Amino acid sequence: MKEKPVPKKFTYAEAGVDRELRAESKKALVLLKRTYKFSQRGKVVKLPYGNIFPLGRDLYLDLVIEGVGTKVLVAQLADKYDTIGIDGIALAVNDLIRSGAKPLAVADNIHAQVSNPTLVREWMKGIVKGAIEAECVVPSGEIGDVPEIIKSLVEGKGFDMVFATVGEVHRENIIFGNNIKSGDAVIGLRSSGIHSNGVTLTRKVLFKQWGGKYDPFEVPDGFDREIVYEVLEPMRIYVKPLLSLAKNCEIKGAVHITGDAYLKFDRLMAFNKGIGFEFNNFKPQPIFKLIQDTARQVRGAISDEEMFKTFNMGWGFAVVVDNSTKEEAIDILQRNGAEAEQIGRVTSSERIVVKYEEKRIILSRS
Repeated sequence: MKEKPVPKKFTYAEAGVDRELRAESKKALVLLKRTYKFSQRGKVVKLPYGNIFPLGRDLYLDLVIEGVGTKVLVAQLADKYDTIGIDGIALAVNDLIRSGAKPLAVADNIHAQVSNPTLVREWMKGIVKGAIEAECVVPSGEIGDVPEIIKSLVEGKGFDMVFATVGEVHRENIIFGNNIKSGDAVIGLRSSGIHSNGVTLTRKVLFKQWGGKYDPFEVPDGFDREIVYEVLEPMRIYVKPLLSLAKNCEIKGAVHITGDAYLKFDRLMAFNKGIGFEFNNFKPQPIFKLIQDTARQVRGAISDEEMFKTFNMGWGFAVVVDNSTKEEAIDILQRNGAEAEQIGRVTSSERIVVKYEEKRIILSRS
């Protein structure tokens, strides 16, 4: 039988996540402003990546909700469920700290094919581990059996996870993201791998289950463990290093490098007219090269631009600080458990530019 030719290119949209369609859909969120009048203790404060609302004098609450997404399918493929809860906690608390808020509590909502006691126990192991790392309580949660909605690769083990977290921040500690200027430094905090962004594209390139190359328990050349465990590696939690930095150094902006990856910096550009970003320090883990190399064989080439619009490429979180404080900031982050380096700078270009392997890549949402 003649083999089907591999297309010339492969994008996140072709994997099933249309970035432009998502952006268009999010325009409907403006309707939520009609509810702001019910904020009983003052005005809702708009920040680059969300809004906070007042609880009392100079005290604000930040409320974030996040889902683990299709990484749950990788957990099913591995038949390993004791780490996926870490990802859920990490997604929520890492988003929360962008405002400067300290996480207080997390609640989980798990939709299950069936409430399997063994499976629930494994989920809880990850949730507890993540909550301990984030130093926040998990006072409640919900597990609903919805077999007509949730399907599974492994019979009886289908599930979906959503996590909400609430945190508090005093007004003097809010990271407003609106005082950034050309010359400021961007410091990256090392990721543990792909985290939970770009998993849909990753699955369809790497795993035969979804049309990719590898059986889940194959060990590709250059790796020391099965590929399914490499993809399943849980997301890092940045609460301790970020909040420690906030106590000792002004943070001008904070970015959780998840979905849309380095495109996310355009939200800071919207709050600071006339700035841009240039990134020039990348040390991506081998998993990213494997994804790009394998895609050429089974799906089509993934461009460097698409990689930086989809994946964290080795840095899971970033902060913007004044250039004069960057060394102090890096030292504080490192002393509090983060691998931190300067990865770029703020410019006046009004563009997001990535310099990688002697290429100059301009990132655009179009």
